[in-house]
Amino acid sequence: MISDIGKKIKELRTSNEMTLKDLSLKTNLSISFLSQLERGLTTIAIDTLETIAKVFDKEISYFFTKENKDIKDKVIKRSYERDDYNIINKNFINYNLSNELKGKDILPRLIEITPMETSEHVKSYEHEGEEFIYILEGRLTLLLDLEEHILNPGDSAHYKSKQPHNWANYTNKTVKFIAISVPNKIDK
Repeated sequence: MISDIGKKIKELRTSNEMTLKDLSLKTNLSISFLSQLERGLTTIAIDTLETIAKVFDKEISYFFTKENKDIKDKVIKRSYERDDYNIINKNFINYNLSNELKGKDILPRLIEITPMETSEHVKSYEHEGEEFIYILEGRLTLLLDLEEHILNPGDSAHYKSKQPHNWANYTNKTVKFIAISVPNKIDK
């Protein structure tokens, strides 16, 4: 990762026709440090990286984004790459945990549910396949076959998706859990 950051800094510097000396003057960092950084020979503190990012009018996240999103079979997804998410209703945040879902049979997700009012009606639904959930943080209410089941960290549930089901968070803290669904509904 350090070498990736260094490469991106060098690409920005050269595309802006800057020398190491120019960048050194703008950032108050030594030429030798910048040279080592660009070659992946040293680490960098976040606040220092932020200084460099400002010179090039970039967000710090620029240095952590994936360069090759087109790689078909990329196997590893780093935590800082978790940029695929959507918000469902106002309480559900759904993070994609895989780089490439097309052509895959399972759909792995990290779900966060913010606190809800106990008076909010959560409608159960059903679909093809099966689901597995594993609670990481908080207390999840699993609605399954018209019954409520309370799941705590370390608890899990595995059920056929044809059973009427849904999730709710009737606590005052966010609930985080892993959900794995089969089949993967993303276009194959």
